[in-house]
Amino acid sequence: MRRRGLICPLPPFVNENLKHELRPYQREALENFMAHFDDQSRRRPTQVLFHMATGSGKTMIMAALMIFLYRQGYRNFLFFVHLNNIIDKTRLNFMNRSSKKYLFADDVTIDGERIPIRAVDNFNDADEHAINICFTSTQQLNSMFRTVKENAMTADDLNDKKLVMISDEAHHLNVDTKGKKSDESRVTWEWAVHEIFERGADNVLLEFTATCDLSNPKIRAEYLDKIVYDYPLTKFYRDGWSKDIVALK
Repeated sequence: MRRRGLICPLPPFVNENLKHELRPYQREALENFMAHFDDQSRRRPTQVLFHMATGSGKTMIMAALMIFLYRQGYRNFLFFVHLNNIIDKTRLNFMNRSSKKYLFADDVTIDGERIPIRAVDNFNDADEHAINICFTSTQQLNSMFRTVKENAMTADDLNDKKLVMISDEAHHLNVDTKGKKSDESRVTWEWAVHEIFERGADNVLLEFTATCDLSNPKIRAEYLDKIVYDYPLTKFYRDGWSKDIVALK
């Protein structure tokens, strides 16, 4: 589609609402997603994978996708990963304006309306005129189907919501797909995520990883039609964006 001039360029409002200029490959990744999202025949709910090298700025792409999808009517963004320290780091990038790594523009404005960026614990408190982000872990998502805690989000709270699920280090979600033996809590991570994802036809699951095991036949079969952008470390290095690499035997 790109060679034939059928991919539309990234709309200006996306980069205008980011703190930093997007790199060319980040623009391509976003344009690929937009072309897929605009395809009326795409599978719903919609699941895609950004398979991109470590250091290539996947978190920047996440922020850009939030801005783009807000314009498409999405307000609720569920970010999840397997480690709490990654959650803390990402929260800093999305929420702390004083941080050097803050990703959004100082004032996010879409169609002339100023859009707040809010961290929420439960989408029942979501603001319909804001980007509402819930930061959680795969373990916490799994626990929603096991226990109910006061003031905590439950699985039923996610019914009838247009939800964007953002999975960082998404290769950790493939425990069931790999077919490997594991403890009960790990085995149910993938099930819990897909149980939430499939509750609404408008839901979107955005997966990000640098290390999807495509050599595994089961994982390759699962993701072959979901990879919206593939940017391996070798290409990242050849394009001059990576630091020098030393291979140790």
